[in-house]
Amino acid sequence: MKRAALHSLGCKVNAYETEAMRQMLEQSGYEIVPFHEEADLYVINTCSVTNMADRKSRQMVHRARKLNPDAIVVAAGCYVQTNPDQAAEDMAVDIVIGNNRKQDLIALIENFEHNRSVSTPENEKQTRAVLDINLPGQDYEELKVDHPADHTRAFLKVQDGCNQFCTYCVIPYARGRARSRRPEDVVRETEELARNGFREIVLTGIHLSSYGLDIGCKLLDLICAVHAVEGIRRIRLGSLEPGIITEEFVRALAGMEKVCPHFHLSLQSGSDTVLRRMNRRYTTEEYYHKCELLRQYYEHPALTTDIIVGFPGETEEEFAGTCAFVQKVDFYEIHVFKYSRRRGTAADRMEGHLPESVKTERSHRLMEITKEQKEQFCTWYEGRTVEALFEESVRVNGETWWEGFTPEYVKTWFRTEESVQNRIMKVEFFRLLV
Repeated sequence: MKRAALHSLGCKVNAYETEAMRQMLEQSGYEIVPFHEEADLYVINTCSVTNMADRKSRQMVHRARKLNPDAIVVAAGCYVQTNPDQAAEDMAVDIVIGNNRKQDLIALIENFEHNRSVSTPENEKQTRAVLDINLPGQDYEELKVDHPADHTRAFLKVQDGCNQFCTYCVIPYARGRARSRRPEDVVRETEELARNGFREIVLTGIHLSSYGLDIGCKLLDLICAVHAVEGIRRIRLGSLEPGIITEEFVRALAGMEKVCPHFHLSLQSGSDTVLRRMNRRYTTEEYYHKCELLRQYYEHPALTTDIIVGFPGETEEEFAGTCAFVQKVDFYEIHVFKYSRRRGTAADRMEGHLPESVKTERSHRLMEITKEQKEQFCTWYEGRTVEALFEESVRVNGETWWEGFTPEYVKTWFRTEESVQNRIMKVEFFRLLV
């Protein structure tokens, strides 16, 4: 039996697509093995959101080639979509697959193997199979995952592409225009996941808030349809834009008990002047109002966000404004990113690019704030009974402790020798330092 190994970089959408490709390979007779092992085929689903992501994508491709020089190495996703010439010239890569063409994985592998079997030294270079990776069109690529490798939580991709064109972001050029998956297909996959024992799903997309605008539907309609699926106990939402948080939207979510009170609202900066340069379409005052609206309908919602530090021209005063705003909102968690210059974006052409040392120093300052806020948020649960979905266990001093997550995605632990994997239980909140 042929062996295949896969590696995913970047976002949850990439993780879902990698799972879909894993399932395709299994159905084609491949044995799936860990990426660090020798395999006949390696698939790297690349990312290009930052320069570091580009670098890691290249590193993983070359690592695969070193693991087995005779293997077929496939590079898919955003890095090859935005750097097609560089990917095509990389002799460590055999097959290049752009976004919206991952469904062709098996056919491309078979075609490559056929060409390689009839190659000669004179035409060996021509056996490299480089797929047309023009920007994805308006059609949604239908991928499917009904038995993810994770045993408890399943990501479900419902949307692709983005029309926002924030000045720092390369993703609209990598993923194309916003497009949505048909709700009946989403519901069908959710039902299959429920039949396979999954209790929690995460609805995800590149720009989830735009779901349905191209097919005459709304994200809220989709959530309602998924909520009706028997067997699913929890629904998490991927990253949302502040604009979708209206009183009507929040009131409807609060009326659906399966929707977790865990909301990732994209912020990017706590300075209005920086937000304008980023082409973000809200002010800090509007953003704060959205957070307060969520707190009006939920007792203790987990609010998380992303923030970019060191955007071109960001002054010390603007960064101080971001820090003050973060303190005001009081997030559960912040993902802090140093601004990464991306060729072809509007921000790339701006003046005032900051040195790496300044971006690093500001990143550290913001991470200290979010560390304190997360600690305070978790302290609220001490002495309370929480509902947790348990995922995996560890042995500590000869005892078995199970790790679980509350609806707010706060980690808790429960001691038992009995397996409680994939069970939702009410337990006393407990933090185990391991």
